[in-house]
Amino acid sequence: MAVSGPLALAAVDLGASSGRVMLGRVGPDLLELTEVARFRNGGVRLPDGLYWDVLGLYVDVLAGVRAAARRATSSGGRLAGLAVDSWAVDYGLVRPAGQMQGNPRHYRDSRTEAVVDDVHAKVHAARLYEITGLQFLPFNTLYQFAADQHRDPHVLEDGVQALLVPDLLGYWLTGIRAAEETNASTTGLMDARTGDWSPELVQALGLPAGLLPDVVAAGRVLGNLTPEVRAELGAEHDLTVTTVGSHDTASAVVGVPADTSRFGYISCGTWGLVGVELDAPVLTEESRRANFTNERGVDGTIRYLRNVMGLWLLSESLRTWNLRGLDLDLTDLLVAAAALPPGGPRIDPDDPMFLPPGDMPERIARASWNTDRPIVDPEPAVVVRCILDSLADAFARAILDAERLSGHAVEVVHLVGGGSQNALLCQLTADAAGKPVVAGPVEATALGNLLVQARTHGAVHGDLTALRARVRAATRLHRYEPRGAGRR
Repeated sequence: MAVSGPLALAAVDLGASSGRVMLGRVGPDLLELTEVARFRNGGVRLPDGLYWDVLGLYVDVLAGVRAAARRATSSGGRLAGLAVDSWAVDYGLVRPAGQMQGNPRHYRDSRTEAVVDDVHAKVHAARLYEITGLQFLPFNTLYQFAADQHRDPHVLEDGVQALLVPDLLGYWLTGIRAAEETNASTTGLMDARTGDWSPELVQALGLPAGLLPDVVAAGRVLGNLTPEVRAELGAEHDLTVTTVGSHDTASAVVGVPADTSRFGYISCGTWGLVGVELDAPVLTEESRRANFTNERGVDGTIRYLRNVMGLWLLSESLRTWNLRGLDLDLTDLLVAAAALPPGGPRIDPDDPMFLPPGDMPERIARASWNTDRPIVDPEPAVVVRCILDSLADAFARAILDAERLSGHAVEVVHLVGGGSQNALLCQLTADAAGKPVVAGPVEATALGNLLVQARTHGAVHGDLTALRARVRAATRLHRYEPRGAGRR
């Protein structure tokens, strides 16, 4: 697929709290990104649990792509294609004729708690890690399948196929079912060595044949929009849907503006994904006990990382304060938090008590009571400083552990995503890790999505190093040097 002149593409980037469609224009000396649509996303609480409104999300995606096409046309070009990235592990069940079998469950739904031990009775946790290299998280897809079967033993039968969220949207757009590898690797069912589904695990867990679609790599043409979708969009020409790193972290890592292989990364939003990029998985028992994961990246790389709770703690605290009628400005809170003396309260941000929605400030204060630095006065600035100090410590531990377990030296840490705008978090992370932190770009995920799309279309060329050089040239970065230990 070769092109001449700037190429217009839509990057559909779906997060746990919001989604957006970005219009990108790419040429030999051009890399532009414009947000054309932003929409709410989040869990919907029903009497039987927590769900995603994936149908509403699909409507918003179509409206965003329509807006991208119009913007491209008004600029004298035309939209050539699109690609979708999103969060991991959650899926829709699709019947043979194409009907969806209910809305996808939200990974924060508690239904998997009752089945973890049942899964480990079939396949020991150590054996799971030997095969998949995946960090234990109770919401990984294999546990969700077990919860589905626990509720209804026949729910996965009769030719039903499970499509992860970006694959489900890709199917609705093109009529083609596939499992893009970066997101498929988060399910707990992929062999970390082969990059394909593990027959041993599928059989041991009693999953039906055909439940999992064929795995495809990032950077492939999935297909053109169906005639029905083209009519819905009012598109007069074919639009090509391609695969990118459909796990948003995989696209974000493509968008890390590193100029050396000796880098660590923190993709920081609702979650903090902290790790290094490797050529092969680390499947040792020590790695399993450290709760590191081996997820596939673009171009055959391995994202060796640990999931940290991330800015969910902050956003849920802000939501709680808002419900209490407190009119708080985040910028003012961060200024007040930065003015507090170092050495304040810390909690473990990865404690499972912080996973569900709820009164986060109260939980944080309660958790601090079990430490030697409890929160005495749980006023908002103190809680915010506790969150950021705790995240910085957790990020630093993950970087240092990744170095030690993988043997991959880290000279600089790149912090990308929404968290890169939080100067206090960036500085505290540099202090805790004892390494410089380079913040930005905020839009690393969308840039990674766009560049892999553009390469598939022939508008750019080269490996990840070349793509990252394009990001570096197009974005403004800020470097934070570590301060002395006395500042913490």
